[in-house]
Amino acid sequence: MNERYFAVVAAIVLACSLVGAVVSATDESQQDESVADWSADVPDVHDVAEPPDDGVATLGDREFDSVQAAVDAAGPGDTIVLEGRFDERVTVDTPGVTLEALERDGAVIDGGEGGTVVEIVADDVTLEGVWIRNSGYDKNVDDSGVFVNGSNATLSALRVTDVAFGVWIGSVDGATVEDTIIAGREDVPTAQRGNGIHLWETTDAELTNNSITIVRDGIYYQWAEGVVAEGNTMWNMRYGVHYMYSNDNRLENNVAFDNDVGFALMVSSELTMRDNVAVNNDGTSGHGILLKDVEDSEIVGNELVGNDNGLFVYNALGNRLVDNLLLENDVGVHTTAGSSNELVAGNSFIRNGEAAFAETNSQLNWNGSERGNYWAEARTVDVDSDGIGDTRYRPAGTVERLVHERPQAAAFAESPAFDAVRMAESSFPVLESPGIVDQRPLADPPHDNWRDYYADHDH
Repeated sequence: MNERYFAVVAAIVLACSLVGAVVSATDESQQDESVADWSADVPDVHDVAEPPDDGVATLGDREFDSVQAAVDAAGPGDTIVLEGRFDERVTVDTPGVTLEALERDGAVIDGGEGGTVVEIVADDVTLEGVWIRNSGYDKNVDDSGVFVNGSNATLSALRVTDVAFGVWIGSVDGATVEDTIIAGREDVPTAQRGNGIHLWETTDAELTNNSITIVRDGIYYQWAEGVVAEGNTMWNMRYGVHYMYSNDNRLENNVAFDNDVGFALMVSSELTMRDNVAVNNDGTSGHGILLKDVEDSEIVGNELVGNDNGLFVYNALGNRLVDNLLLENDVGVHTTAGSSNELVAGNSFIRNGEAAFAETNSQLNWNGSERGNYWAEARTVDVDSDGIGDTRYRPAGTVERLVHERPQAAAFAESPAFDAVRMAESSFPVLESPGIVDQRPLADPPHDNWRDYYADHDH
């Protein structure tokens, strides 16, 4: 059997060498729908009227023409109401002070392109409804719209524009950023921008329903723990979310689209990433979710659509990759650099250019005793109608490696020779060539909502 198998492979290689520059066999006419024009419902970050009047800061029955003057006069627990335009930089050093705009975007604090616009150094400070703009350009000294260096700060319904960093939170506990719009500078190259929300040695922060764009990374974690990020939307940047050395954090119901990478999880452990969406992340790296040196984490229920790699797994160990939708990516899942001991089950691989690719010299066996995954191209046979295929499936074997390394071979994707190799690898365990084996492929997709991505778009 081995001799016959290798003879078939040799014949395929010879045929591919004669093809030359044959285009991929993917028949676009069969894919009459596409997610290429998908977009999220996001705010226009600059669609706001300029407050017409000079600024007035009201503290009780007193009025000030300077925010800083009002802050200096305030006591713990006081509220300062702002309206109009203030050209200044502000330091809040009184605990428990609230600064709030009379109405959202009805007050602007303009930093004049120098330094940080608002620095919070006291605990329990609230900043609400204010438009903050024009920080300095120097990200080496953390020029920011808002710099938080006091615990339990609450930033709510802000608009932060034309800044290096949007919000910098450093070495504090319990910060909240919610319902805030953050946008950097379009005329600054991406690599020279700061991050939208930057977390440095921060614990127990809550980041909820924020919209972030035109920065380097949307939410950047560095030695941050216990952070919950939920309902945020990130677009037009390098990485939507970027973890570094940050354990025990949770991402839930966030959206990252039109970035280089949607979610980059690196050198971290005990992360929970659930029910997020990554669409059309196809830049230089081009990953929906990147797992690099990540351990003991849960990647569950996410929708990865139209990316270069839906899921890129690099030296990742002991993670649960479960119940994710991988739809119309160039590669559904790409695993490399010794990633192992992963539970990969309940995922739906539909309409990807390649369902899976493994850079490995060994065989990765998935789901020996668990349910497997749904592979749209698998032609799974389920005689006993238990929802699980009767034979194992090789989504990444000899044929897939050949097509990945020599794209012109895709012209033979449905040829009898290719089918013979796939059948041999799936049916005869003795043919243990390197790659991925799904021991218990599913007969039907667990995700019945995958067509929703096409429902609201013209193609």
